[in-house]
Amino acid sequence: MKRQFLYVIIHAMGALKKITVILLIGVMVLAASCSKTQSGISDAGWDETDEEYLSQLSDKNAEGDTAKGEIKRVGVSMPTKTSERWINDGMNMQAKLETLGYEVDLQYAGDDIDLQISQIESMIRDGVSCLVISSIDSTKLVNVLEQAKKKGIAVIAYDRLLMDTDAVSYYATFDNKAIGMQIANYIVDKKKLKEASKQGKSYTIEFFMGSPDDNNAVFLYNGVMEVLAPYLENGTLVCRSGRTDFDDTCILRYSGTKARDICNELFREYYPAGDLDIICSSFDGFDYGILSACNKKGLAGDSLPLITGQDAEKTAVKNISQHKQTMTIYKDTRILASKCVTMVQALLEGGEPQINDTVQYDNHVLTVPSYLCNAVVVDEENYEDVLIKGGYYTREQLFGQ
Repeated sequence: MKRQFLYVIIHAMGALKKITVILLIGVMVLAASCSKTQSGISDAGWDETDEEYLSQLSDKNAEGDTAKGEIKRVGVSMPTKTSERWINDGMNMQAKLETLGYEVDLQYAGDDIDLQISQIESMIRDGVSCLVISSIDSTKLVNVLEQAKKKGIAVIAYDRLLMDTDAVSYYATFDNKAIGMQIANYIVDKKKLKEASKQGKSYTIEFFMGSPDDNNAVFLYNGVMEVLAPYLENGTLVCRSGRTDFDDTCILRYSGTKARDICNELFREYYPAGDLDIICSSFDGFDYGILSACNKKGLAGDSLPLITGQDAEKTAVKNISQHKQTMTIYKDTRILASKCVTMVQALLEGGEPQINDTVQYDNHVLTVPSYLCNAVVVDEENYEDVLIKGGYYTREQLFGQ
């Protein structure tokens, strides 16, 4: 029925330019396919049939552009390949953009800021029409982004806000404060902190937060503390190290090695008996180092702390299945890539990208219009349903079976 309705619109608007039709259909498909959560933020991706249909239309448009020598190029700058999520993000976005008829220059900067600047400069020289950038340290990109602005190149920040610049047009990300609250609420529920508070019971906790040059890390931290601060204040949660401020808990460049060293130090200085109940970690990559420190301390099985995480990396999911890591946050990068692609397409075809937030993301120069996707809590009870049955991983990818 939906496809028939779209065909009627196409024939009815035959006099309009094909590009306008594509844009209008794209907006309607997104509106029809997106389901709203209680927070009012869509977490649904494209319907497969709609995506195929839109791709066919865009392919026809791309064929016309090819004849005129007008194929548009998109530069995609990713920060690193050390985390599998960035590899997946880049591949998903490249595939979708190429399906729509665009040329894509996808580059990874290896956590090297100077290299990322050089890569973006190269994309600008090569005449890209749009830049999608997930920065290593966005404050160092101000000058190169100004070059893009002078060239009239649209810039979309991808999952990490570009700070201190007016060259950024839109931002595609997950709801990072909500993710922090999801992590914290999991701790509250799993440890029954409300009941513990009434009974005068307490648990020890330590925090491992994201990189200080990633604006998302601050939002996530704020979400965590909005939920957990009352329990720290009334003594239900006890942080013996006193490391509760963001500046004290953030870890530069999301270093798992640094997380391991910090955890070893915490055990040595504050938990010599290994009596650390909760590790509130914001990244799966931290948890591998944390588990190494726990093993060194002789903790295993039921003696391990409750350990949180984020990104649903394959190793993390394996650890969850083996009762090592307790939970992770699953961010379906296929959805985020799809939403970013619709932004690119709208900008390049003269349209208005879909957004659902205009207030949260102030980059010190302007509040950047954003599209926020939702994330899902994953633990041993639901990882099979969410990740395997949901098609994000196969059982073979996770367990080699």
